[in-house]
Amino acid sequence: MSEAPLLRGLTTISFWAADVEAAKDWYTRLLGIEPYFIRPPAPAPAAYIEFRIGDYQHELGIIDSSYAPSGVGATQGGAVAYWHVDDLTGTYEKLLAMGATEYQPPTDRGEGFVTAAVIDPFDNILGIMHNPHYLDVLRAIATHDGPSMRTEELP
Repeated sequence: MSEAPLLRGLTTISFWAADVEAAKDWYTRLLGIEPYFIRPPAPAPAAYIEFRIGDYQHELGIIDSSYAPSGVGATQGGAVAYWHVDDLTGTYEKLLAMGATEYQPPTDRGEGFVTAAVIDPFDNILGIMHNPHYLDVLRAIATHDGPSMRTEELP
């Protein structure tokens, strides 16, 4: 029996926002879904919201920046988490049209890997990537897990 890897997979990406309600509205429009988790519940102003998105229902959390550790939010962080997208150019253009600003233009990394990143209106870096390896993993899982995977959407 093999030991599980130390880092098992992405669970939650957390972004900070001084105006969680505005961030909720912006990400709801971008993702096309409402957050599934809001704390505290309405009618109190939200301090934390969370969306479940993507093939594995990864969590995107938005936290009121008043809870951020000292120094967070003064500048963008040094790490970029990239989310797979099927249409990198279209997604990048949509983000810019919604008020995000360029952080990294679309960049061909070779062998079908293309990355880009924007700064959302709340000063968080949002990375997007067309990643052939991600699609290979989905295909492999679909082969083993049967019809529970959305294989009709795989290129």
